[in-house]
Amino acid sequence: MECIRQGQVGGGETHMLSLIENMDRSRFEPVVLSFTDGPMVTRLREMGIKTHIIHTERPFDFSKWSQVKELLRQEQVEVVHAHGTRACSNVMWASQSLGLPVIYTVHGWSFHPGQSPLVRQIRMMGEQYLTGRAAVNISVSASNRQTGTKHIRRFDSLVINNGIDRKKFNPGRSFKDIRQELGIPADATLVVFIARFTSHKQPLTLIKAFRSALNDLPDMHLLLVGDGDQKAEALDMVQAAGLNERIHFQPFRQDVPDVLAAADVFVLPSLWEGLPIGLLEAMAMGKAVIATDVDGTREVVQDGVNGLLIEAGNIAALSDALVKMAGNELVRKEFSKAAVETVQTQFEAVGMVKKIEEVYSRVLQGTD
Repeated sequence: MECIRQGQVGGGETHMLSLIENMDRSRFEPVVLSFTDGPMVTRLREMGIKTHIIHTERPFDFSKWSQVKELLRQEQVEVVHAHGTRACSNVMWASQSLGLPVIYTVHGWSFHPGQSPLVRQIRMMGEQYLTGRAAVNISVSASNRQTGTKHIRRFDSLVINNGIDRKKFNPGRSFKDIRQELGIPADATLVVFIARFTSHKQPLTLIKAFRSALNDLPDMHLLLVGDGDQKAEALDMVQAAGLNERIHFQPFRQDVPDVLAAADVFVLPSLWEGLPIGLLEAMAMGKAVIATDVDGTREVVQDGVNGLLIEAGNIAALSDALVKMAGNELVRKEFSKAAVETVQTQFEAVGMVKKIEEVYSRVLQGTD
């Protein structure tokens, strides 16, 4: 059973979808448990994957654990793979009570420097509990593992990088004309952001940096795709600045390759990352990328080689990077080629899935 915290599409959800799509069905039969409904659930059911919802938006929601246990029994599950903290916290007790092994993939830790000391300590204790009881922990980046080793006693994990399905994210395919759909000029330089509208992903910082960069490149457009608690503030900020004709908003979309095909530059200004799948998808599509110099991201982007890295939260640095990238087509082409090569050689879905399947086999055989 593959377990995920939500039915909305984010990094962990995209990872799980890619895993299921590329899984060897002659060896493994995936069943999914999501703790909220959403477009990912719809997509799974369209794929013919049996998908269950037990609704909760809280970690360690003990009121749901007996339902999880009954579902595991009902589906005759042999191994549980939990993606992320919330999912793991709500399947661990039920799995252990049935003697089922749990594999925990850490898609970025639930604790981070922006939290109060008390909240951070509580989150660390939760992660200590989960990682200590998992049969195998998987980190999606080396920096994720390093953080765990630093803050969690006796933490150990395998590093299996996120992988991208290059059949789906292939710049040689034909795509819908997203620019025409959204009224963005075909000859404009288009900057794209696809992520949750949360302080972690820094959409407001991007809007401020873009507004500044327009002084040098007034024909740029910005497309922000996603939803979240900062979206209303972002809409108000754009309205107040009179930039409705330059900055476009869309909710989360299922046609991400089509959206990326329309882009010239992809920006991910996060405060921290595990190993950002959205960034890898953009690079697989041959997009010039700007990202912040944080943990998992710096394992993907080499500054000045396959993209630009900037200091997190630095509006001036992000504005300068936008001007440098959006204003120079030759630079974009060089980064584009290097970005595709990076994904092809290091972050490919088929290789990722084979490594995870090996973990499943070892756990089922009792060798882990």
